[in-house]
Amino acid sequence: MESIKIRRHVGQDGILHLDIPVGITERDVEVMVIYQSVPSSTTNARSLEQFYGICADDPIILDDQGISESLDDDLAGAFD
Repeated sequence: MESIKIRRHVGQDGILHLDIPVGITERDVEVMVIYQSVPSSTTNARSLEQFYGICADDPIILDDQGISESLDDDLAGAFD
């Protein structure tokens, strides 16, 4: 017996459509479906638009000294 957990959206027709590849052919299978509604905020993928203005209350401020070159040295080997 195999167990597969998937998350799907039920459309306006109220019908859940499932296409589940099981890796076997020409055999009978017994299937049990258990469903549970989940909050809509977890069903939608987050887009970049949701992050717009996230730092508005903590803006980045550059002074006349610019960016310290010692900060670049800290990252020199990080991406090798």
